[in-house]
Amino acid sequence: MDNPAPENILRIMEHDSDILIVGGGLNGPALALALARAGLRSTVIDALGEPLRKDAAFDGRAYALALASVRLLDNLGVWQRVADHAQPMLEIKVSDGHAGQGPAPFFLHFDHAEIEEGPMGHMLEDRFLRRALLEAMAETPLITQMSGERVIAQEVGTKGASVTLASGQTMTARLIVGSDGRGSGTARRAGIRRTGWGYGQTALVAAIAHELPHHGIAHQFFMPHGPLAILPLPGNQSSIVWSETDETAARFAALSDADFIEVLRPRFGDFLGQITLAGKRFTYPLSLSVANQFVAERLALIGDAAHGMHPIAGQGLNAGLRDVAALAQVLDEATHRGEDFAASDVLARYQQWRRFDTATLAMATDLTNRLFSNDNPLLRVARDLGMGAIDAMPGLRRGFIREAAGLSGDLPELMRG
Repeated sequence: MDNPAPENILRIMEHDSDILIVGGGLNGPALALALARAGLRSTVIDALGEPLRKDAAFDGRAYALALASVRLLDNLGVWQRVADHAQPMLEIKVSDGHAGQGPAPFFLHFDHAEIEEGPMGHMLEDRFLRRALLEAMAETPLITQMSGERVIAQEVGTKGASVTLASGQTMTARLIVGSDGRGSGTARRAGIRRTGWGYGQTALVAAIAHELPHHGIAHQFFMPHGPLAILPLPGNQSSIVWSETDETAARFAALSDADFIEVLRPRFGDFLGQITLAGKRFTYPLSLSVANQFVAERLALIGDAAHGMHPIAGQGLNAGLRDVAALAQVLDEATHRGEDFAASDVLARYQQWRRFDTATLAMATDLTNRLFSNDNPLLRVARDLGMGAIDAMPGLRRGFIREAAGLSGDLPELMRG
């Protein structure tokens, strides 16, 4: 009888790992942990040194993790390490208006009580999530971490792939996964082009301490030059993602902390009392950037290496984690069927699963930003009436809540309840 198992075993033993993951931010480590559950060995290569990756200083950066992403982290044994530091998002309020004038009378209000699964998501600081992923990887024998190493070349062949590091070392595997951001060298070396455009906007990101409790409510306030998201953190603190035109953002970023708070105050409002800065400030230029293909020969892209979008819905990391869960499931299922999981037809399943969903999300965020980031009086009336109509329709509103929680579409197994 034909038995492919011995050939597969020999092929695996020829390589340093089953999968080489280039990029050790958040999605790369999450994928390594998901692959380990399937019995696959991976090496995570990151250009940053380990001390920088483990830095536990509070810097204000945080993520809005949808419920589906929380489920993934729970299944990977990571959520238990960070749950005490997370802030549930119990409500989301979306409004439109001008700085200093307050919101328009029509708005959207999403309450987690309208779905059965619990909070729509949680806010979690970058430092806690990053450290938890590193610790989980260190405790997993099937994962090798390489910090402070930069990939400068890659090659693929019929039986495997390899990368060359700046140190001169060569690593081999059956598959390369690019998790190295929007400027992905992995994608560029594979000849994968990107489609996208800039928004002429820059995001100002910081943590704000406030006098009054936020009660777990997230706010999205649309203004003519860009939205301001106020996202609850544990205690009387919130994370802000404030989008402004590039020119204005550069001017605000150059202000002292005290002056920055003064220009933020009329936009933030007084509903949380007095506000002060808590931690560092960051700026990020905003653009849409989607890889034309998510796969190539013995190569796959995840996270920002595959797609980068406007933070207007806070779905960047959530989309990346859905890539992680989908790719891990495709590779696991192929392995159990005795297939070469790095074969083109197998990787095509991952691309088919994720590309349409990602393109739809990217265009939705793009259109939302264009619809709201202007002061056209006709559009303002239309969007305000639209928000009021959605808010008055429980069934439609519930659909939006489930979308915000990441529960819609074809969910990978690791993201199911």
